[in-house]
Amino acid sequence: MVNYKMVLAYDGTRYNGWQKQGNTKDTIQGKLEGVLGKLEGKEVEVVGAGRTDAGVHALGQVANVKLEVKISEGELMQYVNQYLPEDIAVISVEKVPLRFHSRLNAVEKTYLYRIYQSEIPDPFKRKYTTTITEELDIEKMRQAASFLVGEFDFKSFCSLKKYKKSTVRTIYSIRIEEVEREIRISIRGDGFLYHMVRIIVGTLIEVGTGGKSVEEMKQILDKKDRQAAGSTASAQGLFLKEVRYEM
Repeated sequence: MVNYKMVLAYDGTRYNGWQKQGNTKDTIQGKLEGVLGKLEGKEVEVVGAGRTDAGVHALGQVANVKLEVKISEGELMQYVNQYLPEDIAVISVEKVPLRFHSRLNAVEKTYLYRIYQSEIPDPFKRKYTTTITEELDIEKMRQAASFLVGEFDFKSFCSLKKYKKSTVRTIYSIRIEEVEREIRISIRGDGFLYHMVRIIVGTLIEVGTGGKSVEEMKQILDKKDRQAAGSTASAQGLFLKEVRYEM
């Protein structure tokens, strides 16, 4: 048996997220397991590093699968890309130790959120950005974001009312850049809670439009209450950019 690590890119527009579900076949995990199951001749389990939500995209999702069939990395990548839908691609494959687990061994993840600033929606950006018609104050958004860098209890930025495990996470950096009419927010951390990135972005947008002050960000953290934070930004602007490991 060989454990294969795969890096995937996908357009999440028409999928109900990464994780396989009993009520739908339209998941990234389900599509990948279907293709690999035919190769293996039996059901296989593909483990993903991040359970991206419905409509969320990936530039560098990582997954691993254990196979008994004898096949090289190059042959495996060619096979899966031949049979996967056109909006999912495996961009690299490598053999890794059997103990490697794409989710449990991940030490760092980076998410990218894209905002399109325009009074007129761009039909060619609608699947991959969130359109904001108001002028955003980028400097205030950067100042507010600085309060979130470090190790904190991010309970205010989690959609789950009851979370059995710790809600403490570490954010290493938040970068906010302007590229023409796009505002790109990159958030790098050791892990993220359910909807955490989208709630952070939604709150930063409210700071950018003047709905919240810069100083409120620290108060939101301290309250540990989801109601204190801003709205959850829409899914289509979010990309899982990169997952890092210490191997």
